[in-house]
Amino acid sequence: MSRSSPLDRQQARALIPLGFLNFFMADVQAGIGPFLGVFLVAHGWQSGSIGSVMTIGGIAGMVMMAPAGAFIDETTHKRTCVIVLGICTVLASMIILVSQLFWVVALSQVATAIAGAAIGPALNGITLGIVRQAGFNRQNGYNQAFNHAGNLVGAGLSGWLGWMFGLTAVFWLSAVFGVLTIISVLMIPADAIDDDEARGATLAAAGPRDEAEPARHRKPSGFKVLAESKPLLILAGALALFHLGNGAMLPLFGLAVVSAGHADPASFVALTVVVAQGTMIITSLIAMHMAERRGQWLVLLVSFLSLPIRGFVAAHLITSWGVYPVQVLDGIGAGLQSVTVPTLVARILNGTGRINVGQGVVMTMQGVGASLSPAIGGWLAQEIGYGAMFTILGSFALGSIALWVGFHGLLRAAASVPGSPEGVLLSGD
Repeated sequence: MSRSSPLDRQQARALIPLGFLNFFMADVQAGIGPFLGVFLVAHGWQSGSIGSVMTIGGIAGMVMMAPAGAFIDETTHKRTCVIVLGICTVLASMIILVSQLFWVVALSQVATAIAGAAIGPALNGITLGIVRQAGFNRQNGYNQAFNHAGNLVGAGLSGWLGWMFGLTAVFWLSAVFGVLTIISVLMIPADAIDDDEARGATLAAAGPRDEAEPARHRKPSGFKVLAESKPLLILAGALALFHLGNGAMLPLFGLAVVSAGHADPASFVALTVVVAQGTMIITSLIAMHMAERRGQWLVLLVSFLSLPIRGFVAAHLITSWGVYPVQVLDGIGAGLQSVTVPTLVARILNGTGRINVGQGVVMTMQGVGASLSPAIGGWLAQEIGYGAMFTILGSFALGSIALWVGFHGLLRAAASVPGSPEGVLLSGD
């Protein structure tokens, strides 16, 4: 199938359950997410220990991301993978209800992180297999809008249920979303997913006058294509620095406000998620259209710029109403990246057959930053206070900005709109 070929009827039908899958999977994928911190505080944990157990889970997920991406490239049972991984995530979260011992919580976070490492590439692979390279940017934008909407609804329901019935209700809500996730993925026809397209083993390039040339199926490249891709490595490094500062910002901001006695734990944490996810719904759609017109480079630059501002605002607004500017900025940064990063990786590695393992490599580098962030932030907050800690975390993104601007020419070529003069896939040059 060429780049410009329309979706057949079966593929078009798959888009509706794909949207529902992204909606319901949002609450399942992260387990109990930001509610973990306040749940553990209620059981006598300190910020340093909470940060450490999050880091243990983050490291486990980080180690598994590239292998998980490679597995998704190889398997022809992507729907089954999503089902199994979703069930594992729900069960891992439920274990914490039984025991809050350090090693039990640590094992739960390890299992959740490993499942999460594979769910992302699996969803991207399913999407790419359905809509192909030409439709991936737009469909990924819709996917992320559904995903953020699911997070928003899940967080809102979690906050209300936690306020009415206690934080235990948050765990049961995750289980309900898990069942709905299974139903959604089973509604996607297996035949609608082209496994060659899903891994990027089909190269469809724009020919003269922007007409689509026939797709060419290729044997997957060796894994060294990832190490030789300069745009991919620069992207991974910039994202690692960003997430080193961003990873702990949400849970620690919630802890800072709750510890100061300014808000109810369950309802406030839910509000932090609702504000951010509501913003992400809008920014996902903006990123989709902006990337189509201006390329991914500018979109990602804006996302990097949001973190230093967010850190400064968080340091000076540790109040219940400070959640609005702090989490709007979170929504801008994360919402823009959720659309542009998978699309950019798919574009860079188009034709290599290694798109999902490439996604895993980038996610690994994100995980390096995100897994270290809670421990760094937790101990900084404990030693020098929350205000100084937020400023330091926000400053890490200055390294991301320096990389992104410093390699401007190379990255603009790799991230440009298909068919433009810059639209050359530079996966190794």
